[in-house]
This record gives sequence, structure tokens and C-alpha cells, in this order.
Amino acid sequence: MDMHTETPVRVALVIGSNREGRFGSVVADWLLDRIRTRGDFEAEVVDVAEVPLPTTLSRSPETTEALAGVTPKLSAADAFVVLTPEYNHSYSAGLKNLIDWHFHEWRAKPVALVSYGGISGGLRAVEHLRQVFAELHAVTVRDTVSFHNAHGSFDDTGRLRDPSAPDAAAKVMLDQLAWWGRALREAKEVRPYGD
Repeated sequence: MDMHTETPVRVALVIGSNREGRFGSVVADWLLDRIRTRGDFEAEVVDVAEVPLPTTLSRSPETTEALAGVTPKLSAADAFVVLTPEYNHSYSAGLKNLIDWHFHEWRAKPVALVSYGGISGGLRAVEHLRQVFAELHAVTVRDTVSFHNAHGSFDDTGRLRDPSAPDAAAKVMLDQLAWWGRALREAKEVRPYGD
């Protein structure tokens, strides 16, 4: 079946950094462009910097308001792309907090992981996220996109200096995400997952 005749996979791009002056916005713009140029995705952005959730996991009117803005986006998604920096060999507290405030929204959905950082390119953060998403009954796709020395990979205008390898890696990852997104969506239509 032609992927362009099927209902697009609704994908939420989760920007996992809330650090002031973050570089993630540059990578997110590149990534969003890759997602939106395809005919098999509809994209929505969830930015942890714009979701003021307390780390206490306690409800308040402010928390309810913040969740009202983000939970429907996560719930409506068929799939996720999580963009993570690497902080101290792992991912950010803001991203973990967003993940922890939700449970059913991640279940039986695929997650693609894109990372950036210094010499490791954020791959240690990716491996930690795989464990967390497995616990939440999500499926992480095998291939990732990783930017080693991310600041040096992009020029001052936010364009990749050499896009060939990242573009190729993104295509493979997004092809896998589209397959898993459609497959799991169709499976849940036939048989709901879990309780």
C-alpha cells in the first residue's frame, strides 16, 4: 500500500531540554523539517520548556492547566520523536518530569530518539531513555540520529554543515517510526492494549 494514501501517523516531537540558551531548538528545527517534508506524518511539538510541571507530582490548579495543554497532544499521538541533550551522562530532569506525569499516553506507541551533545552525541541519554520507555510499555525504534559535537555540526544560521549523514540517518529512523506507528495503531484498533 502506498504510504501517502494511508492516514498519516500523528507524531509528537518532544523537545527535551529546558535549559536557558539551549541548543536543542536548532536541532529541533532541522528535525521538524525532516518530519514535515514527508507525506506519512502529521507533526505536533511538545516542548518541556513550555510545560511548567512541578517535580512533586502533586496536583494544583496550575498543574491541571499545564497538563490540559500537553496531555491531549501526547494522548493523540500515534508515535513520538524525543529529542534529548545529554546532561551528566543522562537526559534532562525536565524531560523525565514530563514523562513521569504521564503513563497511558506512552503505552503501545513507538518512540524514536534523537540526541545531541559533545563527544558522545547524547547516546548515553538515549540508552537511559530506552529503559524508561520500556517500563512505560512503549517501543523504541532501533535506529537513532545523534549529533556529536552538535554546535560544530551546524552553522550560525542553524543549517547543517554536512547534511548527508544526518539526513540519511533521519530517513531510516523515520521510516521505522512510520512503520511502527501504523502497525501499532492498526493493532490497537483490532485489540486494545492492556487494561
